[in-house]
Amino acid sequence: MRNADRLCLAHSWVAFAAFLAAAVLGTWQMWVRSPLGAHVGTPGQYFMSVTAHGVAMAYVLTTFFIMGFGYFVAVTALNRPLPGLLWAWSAFWMAIVGVLMVLLPIAMGQATVLFTFYPPLTASPWFYIGLVLIVVASWVWCGLMIVAMWEWKRENPGKPVPLAMFGTVSNAVMWLWTTVGVAVELIFQVIPAAIGYVQTVDVGLARTLFSWTLHAIVYFWLIPAYIAFYTIVPRAAGGRLYSDTMGRVTFILFLVYSLPVGMHHLMMDPEHGNGTKFIQVLLTAFVSVPTLLTIFTITASLEIAGRLRGGRGLFGWIAALPWDRPTVLATGLAFVMLGFGGFGGLINMGYGMNAMIHNTSWVTAHFHLIFGGSVVIMYFAIAYEMWPRLTGREHPSRGLLRLQLWLWFIGMMVMTLPWHWLGLQGQWRRVANFNYADPITAGWGPLVILSFGGGLVLLLSALLFTRNLFVLHRGTIVVIARPLYALAVHPPQRVPAALNGFGLWNVLVLVLMLFAYGYPIAQFIITPSPSAIVHRMSAQ
Repeated sequence: MRNADRLCLAHSWVAFAAFLAAAVLGTWQMWVRSPLGAHVGTPGQYFMSVTAHGVAMAYVLTTFFIMGFGYFVAVTALNRPLPGLLWAWSAFWMAIVGVLMVLLPIAMGQATVLFTFYPPLTASPWFYIGLVLIVVASWVWCGLMIVAMWEWKRENPGKPVPLAMFGTVSNAVMWLWTTVGVAVELIFQVIPAAIGYVQTVDVGLARTLFSWTLHAIVYFWLIPAYIAFYTIVPRAAGGRLYSDTMGRVTFILFLVYSLPVGMHHLMMDPEHGNGTKFIQVLLTAFVSVPTLLTIFTITASLEIAGRLRGGRGLFGWIAALPWDRPTVLATGLAFVMLGFGGFGGLINMGYGMNAMIHNTSWVTAHFHLIFGGSVVIMYFAIAYEMWPRLTGREHPSRGLLRLQLWLWFIGMMVMTLPWHWLGLQGQWRRVANFNYADPITAGWGPLVILSFGGGLVLLLSALLFTRNLFVLHRGTIVVIARPLYALAVHPPQRVPAALNGFGLWNVLVLVLMLFAYGYPIAQFIITPSPSAIVHRMSAQ
């Protein structure tokens, strides 16, 4: 096993260990909020669990998996050794130290702040410092991805960067920029307040800086799934990618459109004017463009595969697809969940409708369908493709892989669809339990129990997924000869400079982002709004 293979496996195992712990905690939380477990635990224990669940899923699973997958892509797509292997291992151990620093305050009850950074809620400074270490480690990964692409381009002048690596570096560039907001908030506001160095915090500015990162981080999580859609899925289906250029445009659009869009989470906040909020509505609408391009391109790619397999008629190609292959099945299920979750996001986008469902279970359903549904199920598919190539072993039963994917899909749908309805009924989120004796909330009970049932199915799927990975370390030793990445229908001989690496368009992105963020941030730094919320904080 190559050292780079060990690096990928180490990152992935940490990611999925955190995922399994998060699945257990999430199921417990749903039990506590249901009539079946309404008297279990205390609110403090509940919010400790929510914090641990959120940190494990949003920061540990995603960051470690994306780093491991990025290293895998850099080696396999570029077909060259990974540069800076010592730096990569150093970043891994730095992130491990950060995770331990985060978990200790949570376990001690000193970080019941969920996984967001909204003052005046404040955790132990070690909680925030640990998260900073994880982010710094991911910055090292970003640098290594850029260096890997630069070295490949130097050795292959004039050739287009492989699409998988192009998407990976797009994600790295976006992550470097989007983490600036939360880094500034933590270093200059939250951590000084947590250690008692400052006595006041401008909550409006803190929320603005956090929103800089808040929604773009979702695209950091999402882009690996899109890399799989464009580069792995068409090959797994037995066909070709419909358009290589469309994939490159999609990754650029994600970078351009997603960065300012987090401020739509501030639509109900008084610190921003209606003009700024209207701009955020438009920018949020733009984000749907790369997703629609992807749905069209990947559907066309799957149709090519289906027709190559003998599919006839308008929809006969769908039945002809190899649904027995886990990657193809995961893609179909991911698209269904992306449709439901994306519709929920369009509701969040409208100012009036956002006012209706803001801080209700509707938002929780939307978030879990996009991230826990579409993104995580594609992480499973990527893992099922990576593990045989990293270990040299095949799983003896594709049926168990497909069963795990179906369980995840069924559990996620059963869990989140009732949340949508409950959100429309006004069920609030971020609370430990409900008084089901109250006539207003009594009717929620059956749907909450139904969602809890979906959570149990998800937990079963998570356990089966972990077992499948262990089996892939003990399976039959094979030589994986089949190619991983898809060829395009028209492989690009040369592509425009803007679609081949990164150059002048980065400057354009920076100008657009400064324009989108400059006014609302200057509003606080130069002329703070009279309605800005300033909270007196304890020196302890």
